[in-house]
Amino acid sequence: MKNILLTLLPFCVSFIAVALIHPYLVRFAKAKNIVDNPNTRKLQVRPVPVLGGIAILFGIMLGTVCSCALTDCSSLFVIFGCMLTMTYVGALDDVLDISPKVRLVMQIFTALILIHIAGLSLNNFHGLWGIYALPETASTLLTVVAVVGIINALNLIDGADGLFSIFCICVCSIFASIFLQAGDYPLYVLAVASIGAVIPFLLHNAFGIESKMFVGDGGSLLMGVVLSVFVMEVISNPAYAVVAQEHNFGLVAFAFAVLAIPVFDTLRVMIARIVKGGSPLVGDKTHLHHMFIGLGISHIGTAVLISTLNLLIVYVWWLCSQAGLSADAQFYVVVAMALLVDCGTYYFVALLDKVMPERMAKLRYWKSHHRPSRSFFDFMRKIVDAL
Repeated sequence: MKNILLTLLPFCVSFIAVALIHPYLVRFAKAKNIVDNPNTRKLQVRPVPVLGGIAILFGIMLGTVCSCALTDCSSLFVIFGCMLTMTYVGALDDVLDISPKVRLVMQIFTALILIHIAGLSLNNFHGLWGIYALPETASTLLTVVAVVGIINALNLIDGADGLFSIFCICVCSIFASIFLQAGDYPLYVLAVASIGAVIPFLLHNAFGIESKMFVGDGGSLLMGVVLSVFVMEVISNPAYAVVAQEHNFGLVAFAFAVLAIPVFDTLRVMIARIVKGGSPLVGDKTHLHHMFIGLGISHIGTAVLISTLNLLIVYVWWLCSQAGLSADAQFYVVVAMALLVDCGTYYFVALLDKVMPERMAKLRYWKSHHRPSRSFFDFMRKIVDAL
């Protein structure tokens, strides 16, 4: 009974809170011109409000606080402070377009708080390459790089309607199941509240027009912190090491698997920019979601496809663990799968564009003119915009 209440209460409270505050933030953002304007790099064709991160933070915190009546969530206090910091920095960037250096400094600062005050870190390789506990200095450096990397990878994946929301729902659901089995109730509540808070954005971004609002940098940086916390908890908490031994789970391989596509897509894009002599921080249209949309696949179709591919990588990791493969082998398989799914898919399509440009052009034309019936989407749009 307790588990049911711990699921329903944070989920319902966060969902309702975000659904209620959403229309007010949309009107406020439009009135104050706090919008994401179209340009050559972005995929929308009209200005879209970008204060979604504030609503997500409000929903998560309210859902978690209400759950304190069922379980002690006081351990999340420092984590809430880091979430608030990143939401504030992201929202400032949405409004004022602050310097990337300032963002980076604040991300490093947030990572150090999580390490030295919240006690979270990547302090153990759990047998990968024969390495277990890491020295404190190495652990701190690795954790800072990982947290900054996860935050920015999640920020960069937010480029197609519904992609950020569906991906976060999938990853939070995976972590929630693990936290529940381990009896880690505070983080379970945080994961469930995050799912409830993100779902309204999935509905509005996938189907809304007048009600559409992006999560913005505030939302992506916020959820970047949340997912970083989940990864660090699984790696640093000894309870998960016991579970890993019992079920032959390579925890480092698992951490890579759940965030495989955002991480490897970011690495591929940045390395390609450097190779071409450009800055890795200057945006372009070379992400995986740009490629799928360029093929004529819809935004929501792209979001579902990329999230499904990421779940496929997690499933392959699980099969490897059940087959008795070592931690090293699980890690190598995950890396190989991520390279195949992200880099392999992107460069294979690029090769087809080069070898058979006319056929690819016909495919794009056919996809853009032969999409499924819009009746369902029109029906959903009317409902969502009316909320």
